[in-house]
Amino acid sequence: MLQERESAMRALLIDGCAGNQIAYAKFLTELSALLRGFYRKRLMSMPDEVEDLVQEVLIAIHNQRHTYDAAQPVTAWAHAIARFKLVDFFRRRQVRGGDHLDIDDVEEELASEDHNAADAKRDVTTLLADLPPKQREAIELVKIEGLSITEAAAKTGQSESLIKVNIHRGLKALAVRMREFA
Repeated sequence: MLQERESAMRALLIDGCAGNQIAYAKFLTELSALLRGFYRKRLMSMPDEVEDLVQEVLIAIHNQRHTYDAAQPVTAWAHAIARFKLVDFFRRRQVRGGDHLDIDDVEEELASEDHNAADAKRDVTTLLADLPPKQREAIELVKIEGLSITEAAAKTGQSESLIKVNIHRGLKALAVRMREFA
């Protein structure tokens, strides 16, 4: 069932990126349903925020659709973006605690219009270039390419803990840089 949904969503995204507007609309509709479920579980005490986060993710996916690697699961790619948006939401709200988010378990559960896609990619590349190499590599492997912490650790020779630390520190540094631009 999950495999069939993954294959269908992958086909819709690929067709949509090739110009099929109907396939792309269907992909976004199906992805919206998955995202709503993902956020409802994590934001039970804040149900009014779910739709805003779903829309933020859909915009981010639209802007980053050119980065999707068809050899990778589309749901993992989309949920990586959803996790980023959720973490950003919690940071904006200064919400702490594991009751709302267990970022390491997300992938097990499911197998800005201000810029065009090229500008967004260039901006991300520019921001990442300023990070120390190990932080940049950890973020690229886990957050952009969608590898698991374990896979990234094996690929880099770093421990899983160090990968997590490098991601955390790198994202923190990126957040500081992005606030400077705001």
